[in-house]
Amino acid sequence: MSASNLKSVVGVLPVDDHATAVDWYRKWIGRAPDVEPIEGVAEWQLVENAWIQVSADPEAAGQTTVVIGVEDIDAQRSACAAVDVTVGAVADYGFVKTAEAVDPAGNKILFVQEVPE
Repeated sequence: MSASNLKSVVGVLPVDDHATAVDWYRKWIGRAPDVEPIEGVAEWQLVENAWIQVSADPEAAGQTTVVIGVEDIDAQRSACAAVDVTVGAVADYGFVKTAEAVDPAGNKILFVQEVPE
């Protein structure tokens, strides 16, 4: 199957306490979920064809990492701090900078900024 057939990406984040997780994601994304298709599922569209889904699934909770590209990692850290969402220190690898947040279930949100050469 060719890549031209692909349309979108949804990162699924399993959680054990859905209400607490939705509140946490609402804080750093800055809005309520775009869609709540069924009970225990909340979805946010981050960019045109990229979504995250917070899904009640206690057995799998806390075992997922989602990588989210950002334009400015320092601005992202500041925006998160402004709403009491903790993001770790920036790791600078020369070609990318990363910083990680952990949701209430233990899932990792890895913010990544590409660094131009």
